[in-house]
Amino acid sequence: MKLAFFGDICGRAGRQALRNRLSELKSEYSIDIVLANAENAAGGMGVTPEVADELFDMGIHVLTSGNHIWKQREVYAYLDENPNLLRPLNYPDGAPGRGLHVYRKSGFPDMAIINLQGRVFMPPVECPFLAADRALAGIKDGPLLRIVDFHAEATSEKVAMGWFLDGRVSAVLGTHTHIQTADEQILPGGTGYVTDVGMTGSVNSVLGMKKGPVLRRFLTGLPERFSPARKNPVIMGALLHLDPSTGTCKSISRLRVPVEE
Repeated sequence: MKLAFFGDICGRAGRQALRNRLSELKSEYSIDIVLANAENAAGGMGVTPEVADELFDMGIHVLTSGNHIWKQREVYAYLDENPNLLRPLNYPDGAPGRGLHVYRKSGFPDMAIINLQGRVFMPPVECPFLAADRALAGIKDGPLLRIVDFHAEATSEKVAMGWFLDGRVSAVLGTHTHIQTADEQILPGGTGYVTDVGMTGSVNSVLGMKKGPVLRRFLTGLPERFSPARKNPVIMGALLHLDPSTGTCKSISRLRVPVEE
């Protein structure tokens, strides 16, 4: 089975890039399942029901998120109603939505998608390692294919999660920093791993945002309003070949595709 996971979709530039190229990429790489992180998809901060529907209509099967999922309050009810849009699992009980979803597609084995958020340099949440343990215990007799989006800042925390889950999940894919890392690998237990899959959006930017306001904030220390950049969009992510009979990852590679404006 071939799976594609696209890194944090940032604003209109990221959405348009996928709209223009997703069908072609699915054909070129024989992709069966498409996942993407959408926590920056609406104006660079959060996701709205309309934007989530737009992404699903493109052919993305499941959307994950992170700490910015709460920025657009109109998505709260949508999270409860739509299991294909995840929020991090390790938020307290009572938060809208869910952090684990078993995705079913006709002709393919079931796949569990788990969304976790880190704690280092991030808003306070429950322990992602213990949350992962509980989630896996809950599906111990369920799908062998298990994909984890670990939305975290610190490289050390992401690497630690990879080793913690090695042999228990098919892949641990890092998101949040918007910078694609060059450490894709298959860990000894058969788990595919990369510290960060990168960002889908403008690379003529600072992490997807227009450069001017970000530079002024660094230079002055004063508040600035950030907005997504639009020039030079690039699709970033990871391509994985999974073995449904064992739940292991046979190969993992980075994806970086410039898109004409």
